[in-house]
Amino acid sequence: MMNGKLVTLAGLLASSILLAGVQAKAERYLIFFNESEPQAKVETYLSKKQYQNMRGGAFLASAPEVKVQGSFKHIKAIEINTNSEQNIQALSSLPGVAFIEKEFFHPKPVPVNGFKLTQPWDLSLSYLPGPFGLGVGQKTPYGISLVKAPQAWKPGKQGHGSRVVILDTGIDKNHPSLKANFEKGRNFVGDQNSPYPEADGEGHGTHVAGTIAGVLDAEGFTGVAPMATILSGRVCGPEGCSNISVAEGINWGVEEKADVISMSLGGAFASLSERLAIEAAEKAGIVVVAASGNDGKPKIGYPASFPTVIAVGAINSKSEKAEFSNWGKELDVVAPGVGVVSSVPMGSGKESIVKVGGNELIQVTSVTFEGAPNVPQGLEGELVHAGLGKPDDFKNINVIGKMALISRGEIAFSEKAKNAITAGAKAVVIYNNAPGLIHGTLSQDGSILSVPVFMIEQNTAQAILTQLIDKGLVARAFLQTIATDYAPFDGTSMACPHVSGVVALMKAANKKVTPAQVRQVLSETSTPLSSENSQNQWGKGLVNAEKAVEQAAKY
Repeated sequence: MMNGKLVTLAGLLASSILLAGVQAKAERYLIFFNESEPQAKVETYLSKKQYQNMRGGAFLASAPEVKVQGSFKHIKAIEINTNSEQNIQALSSLPGVAFIEKEFFHPKPVPVNGFKLTQPWDLSLSYLPGPFGLGVGQKTPYGISLVKAPQAWKPGKQGHGSRVVILDTGIDKNHPSLKANFEKGRNFVGDQNSPYPEADGEGHGTHVAGTIAGVLDAEGFTGVAPMATILSGRVCGPEGCSNISVAEGINWGVEEKADVISMSLGGAFASLSERLAIEAAEKAGIVVVAASGNDGKPKIGYPASFPTVIAVGAINSKSEKAEFSNWGKELDVVAPGVGVVSSVPMGSGKESIVKVGGNELIQVTSVTFEGAPNVPQGLEGELVHAGLGKPDDFKNINVIGKMALISRGEIAFSEKAKNAITAGAKAVVIYNNAPGLIHGTLSQDGSILSVPVFMIEQNTAQAILTQLIDKGLVARAFLQTIATDYAPFDGTSMACPHVSGVVALMKAANKKVTPAQVRQVLSETSTPLSSENSQNQWGKGLVNAEKAVEQAAKY
């Protein structure tokens, strides 16, 4: 801390703010001032370089330039760029300056099992239907039904009239599921982003937006609040999510008189800038929702840990706690966060098609892995059972030019695939050793394997083994991936927008409901998921849109 005013990470890492002399690169700072100090006065000091070091009394007009980047009246702050420790010392001594916080970054939000754009955006691609999920339509993500959103659509007007600010990696504003509900966007990262400032180069923000307010289409894909309005603030760039960008994004939400601010982002350290911005949102009547974190630890990340933020953990389609979902005393509720299908930048998703059998091939439920190449033209071949995919499993079988059928278990998916490649297989089909499917990644560095890798369900593989392979018959498979505008993600980042959408329905039903009342209603109406919750792993339980909207309407 410097003069009692220079802070970072809410005081947790105060010493890290000290600059080691003049830096080559200008740094970003937020200067917060007391309510009694007119902001114009602080800006006048800066613009005229008439600020002074109160300890030495010397004017610093000759000091390196301070650039004022923006003024944010709702959080009572201004953003500056400077590379001088001397300037920061002088500014921290100005009358009315409450504190100065230096920029730091929360980790960039990514799905737990990875996702990368499979190709540059192809804006000519449109929606391609696929066999995703069950619910009110063929393509309705399971989470929409699990939180009972359709039952709340009539009293909650499908979210019509609610405005949701999404602070994330940006958005594909032309996506067929988002275009009708998109109102405006802003880029708070400060870079020259393309093809437009708030464009989503990661896929994460577009996915979150689809879960909150994806338009209900003919095949049933929808968000929780399919008529809510979307405002997208890009606060996360290549370096991560800047505390300054997040605070400024929240200020924008207050300026826009939003109803909800949704943040599927966070990290281990608190930011005083973010905390004060969230307090400003609370005073303005805006509900703030954030993800609890994906470390699988009893520690809620920030900003979800702040008192007035609704912290959201993740469950799967069976209402079981996700292994990766953080928990702790600050956790409020849980929502679907495993295998959540939603929108991604157009053409950047991929849908898997797997057909298996003998003489006749039948399409089965499947997924493909991140880190596996696409096979848009399709690939067909013989399936050879290769046990668990260990090197010894390939010693007495011939998979050269064939497809290896491998059980999940004991070693990593990537090891199984690499062993199959070494043995000469042209493709890998992994079958689960438990019900359902797993959305996984085969590399941590973004590299792509040389052969396609798919997963099918346990019961499908057992049928192949007992009806074909065990009888000495030839089992065959056809594998294909096609570009789509949708993809399944895992993470508390995917749970958070379910709750944000429910809040949008609540606000559409009753604009007068306050953030404190929203939190109370969610606490009272969520469905408990476990009789043993001493560590608060489920919070108050699974959010229930039907009951929450009904109760909110009564306030």
